[in-house]
Amino acid sequence: MTIVAIKNGIVKAFSGGQQSQPLNSDGTPTYSSIDGRPDEEQSINGQEVSSLNSKNNDDYDSHNTAPGFLGKIDPRVMSDAVIGLSDGLTVPFALTAGLSSLGDSKLVITGGFAELISGAISMGLGGYLAAKSESDYYKSEVKAEKAKFYSNITEVNHEIEDILLEINQDFSEDTIVSFIRDLKKNPETMVDFLVRFGKGLEEPAENRQLTSALTIGGAYFLGGFIPLIPYFFVAHVDQGLIISVITMAFTLFWFGYVKAQISLGATCSTLKKVEEAVQMMLVGGLAAGSAWVLVRVIG
Repeated sequence: MTIVAIKNGIVKAFSGGQQSQPLNSDGTPTYSSIDGRPDEEQSINGQEVSSLNSKNNDDYDSHNTAPGFLGKIDPRVMSDAVIGLSDGLTVPFALTAGLSSLGDSKLVITGGFAELISGAISMGLGGYLAAKSESDYYKSEVKAEKAKFYSNITEVNHEIEDILLEINQDFSEDTIVSFIRDLKKNPETMVDFLVRFGKGLEEPAENRQLTSALTIGGAYFLGGFIPLIPYFFVAHVDQGLIISVITMAFTLFWFGYVKAQISLGATCSTLKKVEEAVQMMLVGGLAAGSAWVLVRVIG
C-alpha cells in the first residue's frame, strides 16, 4: 500500500486535483499494458490513502522542518545568508587586522569600508549569476522532458519505471502501469515528476536571482562591518585591534555553532556544534593573524 500512498500523494500534490489530456498527441498507446485495463482494477480505498498520505506528510514534516523561527525561512535563503556571513566574518576581519598594523585608524576604516562595498557587490553578483544559471538549467531540463513526450513517449515510460524501481525493486508491473496511468492524467505532473525525482531538480522560487543577490551581499556586508565597529570608538588603533579580535572571536564561535545547528539539523550533538564553532573561530583567527604579520613584515 506504500506505492499507493506515494502515487496519490505525488499526483495530488502536483496536479491539485486537476486533470488534462495525456501528452501523447498522436493518440498512440503510451505504455504496453495500460490500454484495456479496467478502471475498476485501479480503484483503491479512499480512507486508507488519506490516512497513509497524512502519515507520510506528518513524518516528512517532523524530520525535515526546523523548529521555531528558522523553520519558517526558505532553506535556500538560509544557505545564501550562511555563505555571505562566512566570507563576511573572515575576509574583512583579516583585512582590517592587517591594516591595523600600519597604526592609522582612519586607514583601517577607509580600507575596510572599501573592501566591504566591493566585496558585497561582488558576492551579490556571484549569487545572482549562480541563481540565474540554476533557473536556466531547470527550464532547459523541463523543456527537454516535454519534447521527449512527443518524440519518444516509450522512453519516458521507462524513465518513470526506473525511478520507481530505485525506490523499491519489488514493485510489480501492474503497480508501475497504474502509477504511469495516473500521472498521464496531467502532463505537467509527469514532467514535474521526471525533473524532480529523475533529475533531482527543484523549481527555483520566483525572483530567486534578486533574493539570492541581496541576501548574500547583505550578509557579507553585515558580517564584515562587525570587526570595523571598535575602530570608531577608540583613540589608538592597537586598542581597536584588541577589541576587534575579542569581538570577532566571540562572533565567529557563535556563528560556527549556529551554522552547525542549521546545516546538520537538530540531531547534531552539542560536541559537534562546539567543534564546528571552534573550527570557525580558528580559521578566522588564522586569516587575521596571517594578514597582520604579512603587512607588518612588508611595512
